[in-house]
Amino acid sequence: MTGINFAKKRRTIGEMANLSVLVEKWKESLLSVLPITTLMLLLCFFLVPLPSSALSGFVFGSCLLVIGMGLFNLGAEMAMTPIGEGVGAALTASRRLWVVLLAGLLAGVLITVAEPDLTVLATQVPSVPNYTMILSVALGVGIFLMLALWRILFRVKMWILLLASYALVFVLALFVPPGFMAVAFDSGGVTTGPMTVPFILSLGAGVAGIRSDKGAENDSFGLVALASVGPILSVMILAIVFDPRGGESAAVTLNGAGDSMALFRSFSSQFPHYMKEMVISLLPIVGFFLVFQFISMHLGSSRLRRIVIGLVFTYTGLVLFMTGVNVGFMPVGWFIGKSLGAAPFRWALVPVGAVTGWFVVSAEPAVAVLSRQVYDMTAGAVSQKALKRCLSAGVAISVGLAMLRVILRIPVLYFLVPGYALAMLLMVFSPPVFTSIAFDSGGVASGPMTAAFLLPMAMGACESAGGNVVADAFGVVALVAMTPLIAIQLLGIVYGTRTRRARGSVSSEHEEIIMLMEDEE
Repeated sequence: MTGINFAKKRRTIGEMANLSVLVEKWKESLLSVLPITTLMLLLCFFLVPLPSSALSGFVFGSCLLVIGMGLFNLGAEMAMTPIGEGVGAALTASRRLWVVLLAGLLAGVLITVAEPDLTVLATQVPSVPNYTMILSVALGVGIFLMLALWRILFRVKMWILLLASYALVFVLALFVPPGFMAVAFDSGGVTTGPMTVPFILSLGAGVAGIRSDKGAENDSFGLVALASVGPILSVMILAIVFDPRGGESAAVTLNGAGDSMALFRSFSSQFPHYMKEMVISLLPIVGFFLVFQFISMHLGSSRLRRIVIGLVFTYTGLVLFMTGVNVGFMPVGWFIGKSLGAAPFRWALVPVGAVTGWFVVSAEPAVAVLSRQVYDMTAGAVSQKALKRCLSAGVAISVGLAMLRVILRIPVLYFLVPGYALAMLLMVFSPPVFTSIAFDSGGVASGPMTAAFLLPMAMGACESAGGNVVADAFGVVALVAMTPLIAIQLLGIVYGTRTRRARGSVSSEHEEIIMLMEDEE
């Protein structure tokens, strides 16, 4: 009887601990979502009049974002991270290169096919069938994820692969129709969303964890970076086959609910769709885990129970998050962009876009996952706050540039070529781990909030300005994925300089102590 009471007491303590952590996650989510929500409300009250039904939907969507992000972040800690690390370690322990590479290819393809961000992008590209676009992108991710795992095992320098990959990208860009260029670069950003990032990051940590050398932790980063290059190349090849000028973009409509019950029905009617979508998203990861659990991992019942609970949190959180973003946020982003694009003060799009970009990246669920893993891997040397501020600065600049493109109809390569050239140059001066983190951050920053909020804003502005949506509006995700590469590497240069100064100061103090001791003798 005592044993039963003790077991019940232990479960109660564990449940209370999980509840307190969940409450903390909800607080973090509230602090992330509140700024962008406040900014949009201020715009609607003072600059862009928004119908009250759409405004109510936006506020309700914001509440879903807060609840969903909290559940997702807790679920990622409890399930996604241990699954990825366990699968990565089991793959490497097999000591068979073909097993590791084949598993990387399959994981990349299956997880990308299920990535909700990619579906959002594919439905807005009018000239290519959705599944053709999705399968092409998934194959690109799978091949480059396989390359990334090979890099970790054979300790190949990250900068070599990045330089070679992007050189190939810009050479191939010479043969791609100009109207499809922005779509190709956008596809590289949306593939690394809330489902893919936690698994890929932890997979890299698991594969690198088998190694005992000093550079193993540094090499665990970079999988997201390389996985983002594959889709760009595959969509460029696809662009040579399909004519990017045909078709029309998917229409966006404001929430027209007349009362509170109609508002609730507009959201609840979408829940079954996203419940089905998130089941499809989670199945490949769960399948990989079950296979490796049966073959080699053999986790105990307590760890399995924790992972199952974490998967439930992850699933529920993503359903709420995706419903809030797509039903509440997407129409408002499109409407604000369309209204400002048609206004006499059209140039306001640039500062409004920049400020929106600063705050919207904090609401990306995968950003919290990356910043936490960077903090852990660097033993606190790179704080989560510093990383998020760098990402916010980079995304603010990129969205401002994207809105400038819409107004002036500037080709996206005019920004991407010098931007990536600067990012490649900074690799010479930035510590290697910061280079990997920077290129990972580019993929992480361009998640569902970018695809379902910033992209519709640019599309709305482009429609009002009379531009070509595919050529001028697409490219937002590409720019959002590019600027963090520069911002994080600059952070790395500052960090490296401070570290060298600190070491120099300690060294000089040590020499002074030795000299004083010699004088006393």
